[in-house]
Amino acid sequence: MSPREGHPLVIGLLGGIAAGKTAVAGMFAQLGARVVSADAIAHAVLHEPAIRDRIVARWGDAVLGAAGQIDPKALARRVFGHAEELAALEAITHPAILARMREQAAAAQASAHMVAVVLDAPLLLEAELDPLCDLLVFVDCPREVRAARVAAERGWDAEELDRREAHQQPLDAKRQRAHCVVSGDRSLETTFQQVQQVWQEALGL
Repeated sequence: MSPREGHPLVIGLLGGIAAGKTAVAGMFAQLGARVVSADAIAHAVLHEPAIRDRIVARWGDAVLGAAGQIDPKALARRVFGHAEELAALEAITHPAILARMREQAAAAQASAHMVAVVLDAPLLLEAELDPLCDLLVFVDCPREVRAARVAAERGWDAEELDRREAHQQPLDAKRQRAHCVVSGDRSLETTFQQVQQVWQEALGL
């Protein structure tokens, strides 16, 4: 699929939690893309005084770390598994996160030297960022592999993984929306070869 005339190609990443989307985004970056990361933006947004104050006003000082900043893990314990609390957090943070994602994507697209922009956002479809994309790439990874990753890297059990994914669109729906699939459970070399093939085909190289 070709980019819109006069603009860099915009690639959106889809997949389950811990499927390897961030690693794939990094591979696209190695090939020359600019990555716009929702997780990085979300982390920055939590440090904005207005956002911090609204979060503390709802959940109290228990969500603060030793330095007085929002502790993401403490905040997550308050909201995940509680639909009303999660909705409240999203109402506070999502408008700012989405606005900054759109701003960064637009800035990257405006660069005369940019060939592609990658949107790495867990809720890309849910946040309706997909219309910005020329190409949607699904990062495929079995649940057991993803469960092992979150246990080792985040200390989650399988139930926590399921709770968090329940707030996202089903993986089958994401796969159906994608234009192509790359493997997130193979060796990094194999995944990079797949990413490189997608890159070359998408840009007509």
